Amino acid sequence: MTVEEMQAKMEIQELVGKFSNLEVDVPPQMALFTPDTHVQVYMGDKLAFDIHGTAELEKVFSQFTAAVKRSHHMNGQHVIKVDGDTATGVLYCRAALVTEENGKEFISDNFIWYEDTYAKVDGKWLIKARTSHFILSDKHELKA
Repeated sequence: MTVEEMQAKMEIQELVGKFSNLEVDVPPQMALFTPDTHVQVYMGDKLAFDIHGTAELEKVFSQFTAAVKRSHHMNGQHVIKVDGDTATGVLYCRAALVTEENGKEFISDNFIWYEDTYAKVDGKWLIKARTSHFILSDKHELKA
């Protein structure tokens, strides 16, 4: 592995970490995607969203997270393959989202894996495409 590849992998790790650290703060997340990004979201085997561009992405993500009161994201293994100014990656994540319904809090615990394509644009790595696979989701009332 070259020094350039190691540097790229570190920068991509930072990019993905920033996305997760923003959790449900959608507007600043848009700066982490290329303007022509393509994001697909699968709930199990069903395609739930097929999103093109950051304007549509911000709208869909904002609607999806509007009811979220608190959240927690934790990234796991992340395998990245760099090829010049492009790269691909597979990342595993666990995201917990707390919402309120009829005066009660509910938690949605989501196990997700991402298939990503990254592009280096003007010296900065961005997410060009992402396929999100919600492989397991469990929603239940949050007990105090």
